[in-house]
Amino acid sequence: MVEPAPRGRNPFDETGVERGADGIARYADQPASLVHVLRASVERDPTAPAILVVGGEALTYEELWQRASRVAGGLAALGISPGDRVAIRLANGIDWVLAFWGAQLAGTVAVPVNTRFTEDEVDYVVKDSGSSFTFVDDAELPDGEPLIVEDLQPEDLAGIFYTSGTTGFPKGAMTSHVNFTTNAENCFRCMLEDPLTGRELSTLVSVPLFHVTGCNSQLIPTLKRGGRVEILAGALDMDGLFEAVGSHGITQLASVPAVYHAIMRHPKFSELDVSEVQYLSYGGAPIAESLVHRIQEGFPNARIGNGFGLTETSSLTSFLPHEDSSEHADSVGFAMPVVDVAIDEPDPDTLVGELLVRGPNVVKGYWNKPEATAETFVDGWLHTGDLARIDEDGLIYIVDRKKDMINRGGENVYSIEVENALAGAPGVGEAAAVGVPDDMMGEKVGAVIVPTAGDELDIDEVIRHCRSNLADFKVPQFIALRDQPLPRNPAGKVIKGQLRDETEWGKPLR
Repeated sequence: MVEPAPRGRNPFDETGVERGADGIARYADQPASLVHVLRASVERDPTAPAILVVGGEALTYEELWQRASRVAGGLAALGISPGDRVAIRLANGIDWVLAFWGAQLAGTVAVPVNTRFTEDEVDYVVKDSGSSFTFVDDAELPDGEPLIVEDLQPEDLAGIFYTSGTTGFPKGAMTSHVNFTTNAENCFRCMLEDPLTGRELSTLVSVPLFHVTGCNSQLIPTLKRGGRVEILAGALDMDGLFEAVGSHGITQLASVPAVYHAIMRHPKFSELDVSEVQYLSYGGAPIAESLVHRIQEGFPNARIGNGFGLTETSSLTSFLPHEDSSEHADSVGFAMPVVDVAIDEPDPDTLVGELLVRGPNVVKGYWNKPEATAETFVDGWLHTGDLARIDEDGLIYIVDRKKDMINRGGENVYSIEVENALAGAPGVGEAAAVGVPDDMMGEKVGAVIVPTAGDELDIDEVIRHCRSNLADFKVPQFIALRDQPLPRNPAGKVIKGQLRDETEWGKPLR
């Protein structure tokens, strides 16, 4: 029987957390469904701004409710019933938000489609989910008499988010209403301090809404609180981002480390008024301690932190708060109040093993995939596939994906640890660590580096930096430079199999 890891000095507020007979902790008094979440905010202040596309259309809470209810009525007029799946193949914008909330008000199951998927992958998602209708760009949204399905329950299915592995077709994570509402509460609890008392929460969505970060951890929590969601409509639009932050009073930012690096290197950054930014979070990739310090200096009024999660955990699993962001930059933080974590079969020397997660944010399983569900969701625990360790303080450290670990002559080298070191080296834009076949050692450590635009890469300096941060056997012995971005799947994960196939290694450095 798996026992949860001790929580150590976990700082998050556990008020109202109740543990059931099944051993799972839950928040008490949460809304029954996403319909209840939105209705409460509409009734609180119908004229408050809800959605704004930077440089485009805006909606108040009342307008969002009314228009989404007409989309729900339009779906019903097409013969679509509660429980049916509807696919959302739309770019970021007002229509995406109306499609998602229209699906919720109709009692249907929203299936966000990754717009970076190939046509084959899109066809697979639509067919696998059994979607009765697909929202597509350049088409009018369904329109009908206003409809609101009132009797939705916490365990009812509300969304299916398709994950992208590095091989094979994506799997649909079945996300219930309670998964969504739990994640929204997790987002509030990770703030620790709330300097926005009496002020409006406004978040800038610069990531795709079809991902759980944009939808589950920005759109839904902000609307639950009655705040304003501003959306960048296309690929990262620096002019729009600077307008939103500098002129619209954005109080919350969430993105990947590379975006903050780009923002602060921008020639206009020194002129940007960032005084309104109170919260800034990052995640999804290793971050150098030096970049953490630059973010702190660049956004002096913001509480910053590292969020970690999976599609299967509806977004947040853990969060590294501001107080620990510098000293423990390589950690993904503490488990959220209703999340238990454990290490499966830890190595007796390193205490590294597979990270297990349980909680009301963990999804029901994979749609139409009973074998994959049985393999991944075992006795109430999600087997993440991430190798991790948890220290006595309760801080979680992700060290690798199980399949990406490098075995160097019987010594385990975790690629993420190497990539964390490379991320802080001068001139490194992107980096991935992979195993290079070796007759004697089995594998040696290789690094594929994409230099930062405009910078010259000094390989000797990179190696010196790695030596100061890594044990000798973990320092890359092979380095290959690449002038194209690293190959990634539609979810942004590096496709290491392809990278190994594409890389030609020269002579070892030592």
